[in-house]
Amino acid sequence: MNESRLRRFRDRAAGAPTLINEGCRIAGVITGNGDVQVSGEVDGDCDVDGSVILARDGHWQGTIKATHVVISGQVDGDIVASGKVEIADSARITGTVTGEAIAVAEGAVVEGIMKTTVQPEPVEFVEKRGKSD
Repeated sequence: MNESRLRRFRDRAAGAPTLINEGCRIAGVITGNGDVQVSGEVDGDCDVDGSVILARDGHWQGTIKATHVVISGQVDGDIVASGKVEIADSARITGTVTGEAIAVAEGAVVEGIMKTTVQPEPVEFVEKRGKSD
């Protein structure tokens, strides 16, 4: 198997992301090229040619449109990714999630619809939980 295919896309990012730190609140539209990492609050939409990463303490009110999206915080709005979406166990999403592929961790809450845009080849995995779990 190709090693780079197994790496998560956020591990492949080049360059420093734009940071919206905890305690910071942005209201408006975010556009541009490159990655955006949010630990604070955003009230508005984005259209980013890059990845959007919403940290555990982050909150987004509006539509997130990006190449790849990683959600660990709270989103009240839609997520539209031309690539992959990762939803962590701490994520709380109210809205539609659309992406080429969507990975959801156990414990995440998604109140809405999830849609994949392409039919990827099946991914093989090994069950690591015991039969009693």
